[in-house]
Amino acid sequence: MLFDLWEQKKIQHTKWENLFNTETMLQVSEIKDDTIILKDWGLRTIMKVEGLNLDLKNFEEVNIILEQYKRFLNGLQFPIQIVIRNDYLDLSQYLEYLMGNLNALTNPVLKEQGQRYYSFLQDIDAKQGMIFNKSFYIVVPYSIGEADKDQIQKWWFTKFLNVLNAKDSVEQIISRYRTFLKGKTMLTSRCSVLADGLRGIGLSTRILGTSDIISLLFSFYNPLLHKSQSRID
Repeated sequence: MLFDLWEQKKIQHTKWENLFNTETMLQVSEIKDDTIILKDWGLRTIMKVEGLNLDLKNFEEVNIILEQYKRFLNGLQFPIQIVIRNDYLDLSQYLEYLMGNLNALTNPVLKEQGQRYYSFLQDIDAKQGMIFNKSFYIVVPYSIGEADKDQIQKWWFTKFLNVLNAKDSVEQIISRYRTFLKGKTMLTSRCSVLADGLRGIGLSTRILGTSDIISLLFSFYNPLLHKSQSRID
């Protein structure tokens, strides 16, 4: 009796672990064709935006840019998410490249100056905080199967359970694939609208590829491991 009770508790504990592990808590189901597929079959595309240094502009130019940006946001017919990420600038790969070139130098004066420069950068890299790298991203959403407003207002776990309860037939799988292609087309159109609008302000954009998205998400959830793997690569 005691053994049976222990086995039941062990099974229940395993079920709870499988239900609330990291994989089930993340909303991402799959990443393909430069698109994030969520567990509720919503789609997301990530655009990287190159920043604009307003400190190099005069007062009049700054006001014009801000006014154009305000009009750009007010003119959008769909929601977007703006992500601003601050990260330390990793100089390790550049230091390795620099050391390789220093070893090849034969001029003693140039080599001494290069070693001083190398020591200066090495000190900055060791302190990890003197140089920041700021990145800007726009997450472009598209909800499949319902109106965008109704779909966005739903709680994500409710949408996830609705997908889990569905019994997919061959026809449903084909239908979902066609819906994915339709959503992909809509995302491409939205990205074009964003790119054209930001280009008018002087901001360049590019859509992240599949490998770039995977690397970005991995760095969010595993920053230390991502940095160590980047150095190995």
